[in-house]
Amino acid sequence: MYAHHHLNKIFTAFILLFAVVAVNAQGTWERVNVPITQDLNSVCFVDSLYGWIAGDSGIIFHTVNGGSAWTRQETNATYDVEEVFFLNRNLGWASTFNFTTVPYGTILLKTTNGGATWVSQPYPSEDIFITCILFRDSLNGWMGGQPHALVRTTDGGNNWTQAAIDTSTLAFFPVLSIQFYNDQYGYASGGRFDIAGVTWRTSNGGDMWYAIDPTQAPADEVHSLHIFDSLNVMGSGGDPDFGYGVGMIRTSDGGLNWSYEETTIQGNAYDLDFRNDTEAWAPLGPGRKFIYSLDAGTTWAPVPTPDLTAVYDVTFPDSIHGFAVGRVGAFLKYHPPVIPGMETISPRNSGYRLFQNSPNPVAGSTVIRFTVPAQDFAAGRAAFPLQLKVLDIYGKEVACLVNEPMPAGDHEVRFDATGLQGGIYIYQLQVVSPTQTFVVAGPEKLIILPGR
Repeated sequence: MYAHHHLNKIFTAFILLFAVVAVNAQGTWERVNVPITQDLNSVCFVDSLYGWIAGDSGIIFHTVNGGSAWTRQETNATYDVEEVFFLNRNLGWASTFNFTTVPYGTILLKTTNGGATWVSQPYPSEDIFITCILFRDSLNGWMGGQPHALVRTTDGGNNWTQAAIDTSTLAFFPVLSIQFYNDQYGYASGGRFDIAGVTWRTSNGGDMWYAIDPTQAPADEVHSLHIFDSLNVMGSGGDPDFGYGVGMIRTSDGGLNWSYEETTIQGNAYDLDFRNDTEAWAPLGPGRKFIYSLDAGTTWAPVPTPDLTAVYDVTFPDSIHGFAVGRVGAFLKYHPPVIPGMETISPRNSGYRLFQNSPNPVAGSTVIRFTVPAQDFAAGRAAFPLQLKVLDIYGKEVACLVNEPMPAGDHEVRFDATGLQGGIYIYQLQVVSPTQTFVVAGPEKLIILPGR
């Protein structure tokens, strides 16, 4: 193996940033120019490259390169697009609000080709305005709306039926967010400004939903939810009038009981998303700030948005890519924390490839595949040494699966995850040459199921 003191540079792929970043560092946001001046209400990325942004006057724009370039998609809609949701690169839905002509209500859009064409149909009930969309597969989906709607489809959105909800005081309030942990456990949130914030829970796949106990409800809407597991969930909200602090609501018993706490930061968190298990971001809309947490939402700190723009929607398709949208065509990209003193560059055209492990999530063992290019063999010289490592989310090595030169070609290594705590792990392929060390870019997230 080549001695490490011969290395005069260290190169690492973007993946490594997340794998070894210190837990007390947060990333930054950059505003990126887009060919849009209208307000943007919704952003959806199915991976780091394919995304959609939507907003005023029926606009939907699409990118296939992570937001570097955008194409406008023809929706034939003139009303504002409130929400856009894609299940994969092809199948998507959107909701638009008709406030101008009778009958008032929602016009639903659907595409099966990534938005190249959209087909519209009116939502069957008048005066219902759909604010959130979630599909678990191509047929089964949920939507929420106002003044009250928690509806499901089993045929891809052709037909919708109101879900069964308990008859408590807060049962029939506006629904702003819906999330499912698995086929059985799901949560929704919403409420009405200056009256009550509401959460709902289901433990039977949505056949019945139960609202929060009124004694535990906050005074304002709960805008978004994050599910840690089947028992632990948190939601974001606050006061749109800036009279009180941003509020976070939590449950640790599957939604039977909730606790609500206000931060010292005035405003309202209009969305909530986690970059990884511990780092979370929430935009404050007209407050022109983000708040972020590095300890899974226990404590929060504010940071101004780029150009002090109002941001309302944020998403992280993976641990190193984040996107957000807001007023006057604001589109933001997230930059992960940079390791001090380390140059970061992704090797180009190296020929090495790292593939997604299978199966994933992992219930026992999994196989990781990678390719070594032929160009590393010259004049009888041995291949460059390789290291295939598995790391936890803090960068601590939990396994080294390969630590030697490997011949050119395709390889696969079996990783036995038995005994490891359930959660998200990172695997990386490091190549050590006489002049540089780099990490091969590729799928890196490995999920170990708990309770094996």
